[in-house]
Amino acid sequence: MARLRATMKETGTGLVAVGPGSHMQWLVGFYPHPDERPCLLLVGPEKAAFLMPALNAEAAKQSSSLPMFEWADADGPDAALARALDEAFPERAGRVVLDETMRADFAFLLADALPGNARAFTGDTLGLLRSIKDEDEYRRLKISSRLNDAAMQAAWAAIRPGMTENQLADVVRDHFSSNGARPLFWIVGANENGAHPHHSTSDRVLKKGDAVVIDIGGRLDGYPSDMTRMAIIGEAPEGYAEVHAVVEKAVQAALAAAKPGVKAKEVDKAARDVIAAAGYGEYFVHRTGHGLGIDGHEPPYITATSEVLLEEGMVFSIEPGIYLPGRFGIRLEEIVILRADGPEIFSELPRDAFIAKA
Repeated sequence: MARLRATMKETGTGLVAVGPGSHMQWLVGFYPHPDERPCLLLVGPEKAAFLMPALNAEAAKQSSSLPMFEWADADGPDAALARALDEAFPERAGRVVLDETMRADFAFLLADALPGNARAFTGDTLGLLRSIKDEDEYRRLKISSRLNDAAMQAAWAAIRPGMTENQLADVVRDHFSSNGARPLFWIVGANENGAHPHHSTSDRVLKKGDAVVIDIGGRLDGYPSDMTRMAIIGEAPEGYAEVHAVVEKAVQAALAAAKPGVKAKEVDKAARDVIAAAGYGEYFVHRTGHGLGIDGHEPPYITATSEVLLEEGMVFSIEPGIYLPGRFGIRLEEIVILRADGPEIFSELPRDAFIAKA
């Protein structure tokens, strides 16, 4: 909260308002059950307060000592919101920063109560602070990544001809669950299915000669993991080795470009230039990366247009890919934390394709 208030002062922000979700979790360590009842954490220059539905108030008081201005269904939230604003934002001076993930009706409720204030989202305040991880967040992300490595190795050990994409995904989910994590996603795409970056894992049967994209992640101790590797069943499809080498070179170029003070778009460009120079530019159809923290996708985003300056402590993915329609796709993904001298990779697995017995 002290760090946020310092940033608010620097940016001329008088109030930061967040709804139930990851911003609130990061700030105060919890958030109440999210539903249609307006619930807001209001952070002012000196004080903070909750607008809190009455039916959530007693449980919320177990997690926070901040004042809670309660409202009942029979009365509506307007009067309670006015009292909460009097507590946290009495002078009504300065711009108001809105949680970009809150419900639109919550945002309009607050905007109607503060019609004369300029408004912005959290990019230069709370969002910026969240993008720079402290040592505890780094530790949790690293531990979650280690489990992701083990889940990938479980998939490699299980993959064989005759099983389906879904059956391989089951192995991944079971590994996460049996080790105390919640499975988050499991993209398994063989050959032509792998040419769709966000393929919905299916009952397509794996066979000899398949190149299989495996993109998986789970949540452990509140923090997610994310990684993509390739597996080959027996022999690789024609042309696979060349394309894999190009994607690997693109990963290395992006890693080399990622330094504190560099714009995010320069990291994207480094990867994209390698792929374009090899003649596959039209087949790299997504951004190079996304941030990772409490949320699986959060700032910074490593895109071709991002002017964000990378800073030490930021955590993000580097995941270029080439997707050849009807043939196969290749994506190689690392999660990194940016250090003073460049990125530190979380995963300890090689990016070489795993070769499974046919």
